[in-house]
Amino acid sequence: MTTTELEDVAWNLDDLVGADGPAGVDRLLDEGAERAAAFNAAYAGRVADLDGPGLAGAIAELAAISDAIGRAGNYASLRFSTDTADPVNGALVAKVQERGTAIETQLLFFDLEWAEVDDAKADELLQADGLEQARHHLRSIRRYRPYLLSEEAETILAEKSQSGDAAWSRLFSELTSAIEVEMPGGTVALDVALSQLSSPDREVRRTTQEAVTVALQPGLRTRGYIFNTLLLDKSVDDRLRGYPSWLSSRNLSNEATDESVQALVDAVKGSYDLPQRWYTLKAKLLGIDRLADYDRAASVAEVDEEIGWDDARDIVLGSFDAFSPVLGNTARRFFDEQWIDAPVRPSKRGGAFCAYTVPSVHPYVLLNYTSKRRDVLTLAHELGHGLHAALAQGRGPFEQHTPLTLAETASVFGETLVFKQLLDAATDPASRLSLLAENIEGSIATVFRQTAMNQFEDRTHTARRTEGELSVERIGDIWAETQRELLGDAVEVTDNYKTWWSYVPHFIGTPGYVYAYAYGQLLALSVYGQYLERGDEFVPAYVELLSAGGSKSPEELAAIAGLDLTDPGFWQSGIELVRGQLDAAEAVADEVMASR
Repeated sequence: MTTTELEDVAWNLDDLVGADGPAGVDRLLDEGAERAAAFNAAYAGRVADLDGPGLAGAIAELAAISDAIGRAGNYASLRFSTDTADPVNGALVAKVQERGTAIETQLLFFDLEWAEVDDAKADELLQADGLEQARHHLRSIRRYRPYLLSEEAETILAEKSQSGDAAWSRLFSELTSAIEVEMPGGTVALDVALSQLSSPDREVRRTTQEAVTVALQPGLRTRGYIFNTLLLDKSVDDRLRGYPSWLSSRNLSNEATDESVQALVDAVKGSYDLPQRWYTLKAKLLGIDRLADYDRAASVAEVDEEIGWDDARDIVLGSFDAFSPVLGNTARRFFDEQWIDAPVRPSKRGGAFCAYTVPSVHPYVLLNYTSKRRDVLTLAHELGHGLHAALAQGRGPFEQHTPLTLAETASVFGETLVFKQLLDAATDPASRLSLLAENIEGSIATVFRQTAMNQFEDRTHTARRTEGELSVERIGDIWAETQRELLGDAVEVTDNYKTWWSYVPHFIGTPGYVYAYAYGQLLALSVYGQYLERGDEFVPAYVELLSAGGSKSPEELAAIAGLDLTDPGFWQSGIELVRGQLDAAEAVADEVMASR
């Protein structure tokens, strides 16, 4: 069998623009601009007068325009993500953003006019044929009615965004992608350095933390200024639109009420004893009196198992195949048709993500694969996103995406399937403990740490609005404060750790995003619980859930899987599943420690 060289696992972006490359971007933007101008001429000021077929025709044309600019925009952003230092890539992103905004301003009137249509008439129009891929989308637009400004104001805000939040976000991405860490073996990318925090050698972890902190220092004040600017920008936008809190706009886009999100946050914070309990146990396993922040990701195994790319592919595909051929065959295309970019490279964006792109093409996955076992689970996680995107392609451009609160369902579910395969293959207690530790720490990181990060955002947004510009020291204090609430006495939060907020992209590009991880993790665990309870009978319901994309409300989508999000006890039941994971890990830990 041929061994795949990791460096060869690079995506092919030609599917987005043909073989034309950047010239294809220009062609698509020209097409989008021409069609947008014609759309504006045909429909501006007339949306309230449309009949059912007229509305369906307008939506079909908007879908075509969305496809053209979506192909162009995704090509530019994906190309940029693999080499953020190349000025040609940056210029292409800027061109797409600028021209894309000009196209979108031609179309702004539609949502504004549709939101103002009389409720009774809107309900009647929504029954028309030809809206099968847009009904939920059109209903969702109308939820924004209290917060929309005049068309002139919306146009100005859209135009200015390219020299505002979008520009600052791009600068942040370029700065963080260029961070290099001086390690004993040489200079490495930030992601590579951070992977060393899982080393079983505490001295390696401690010196890695020090090296990362040193690497974060040179651009810290610049990144702090970017953060401050975007905090202010959001506060102005919220004030102009009349949102009652800094998080309300995110909740609205997630189709979640402020009250329900607060209930989630309160439920998770009320169970902070779980991560503290785990880290206390972990200190015993590692032979340490008390963990420091740089110990949290430490492997409890003496050797961190390395898994090559081909083995990782086989593990993930085997897990997906065993659940459903639909999942396995869909995931296989990502490998066979070059939809994945896997190796670590200089100036490549850190972390991992799945880009849905547009329904007429297919998703792409970016990784920074370092052959750690954790990377196999990351591959499963991002392919879970990819499966969600691919199976929901039939919903079209307006309903392929779910709200962020459901966006992690398929990814966590896929990761859990792979975890079970790895656990079943582990024979001795030490190996099982290592896997269980990774699993419980994944849940802690996604549910509890992301909630603590939500609290960091809550306090920085609030402080910026009440105190004015925040110093990097003030931001660092808030970061440390919210981390100490999470970790209690179980983990020492060192002074070095106070600057580690400064490379997290979610705070910059998608404020308010992070609680969706906790929401999604608890929901996905509950979905997996349904699978354990119902077995193969559950498989068609799960495929239906993914294929539905964002065509229904979160409550309706969860109901497909047999879950009731309106139940006040729902979040607590998900947390109890995490508690069960911890119980299992503790039992195996006792067995391992007794054998030492």
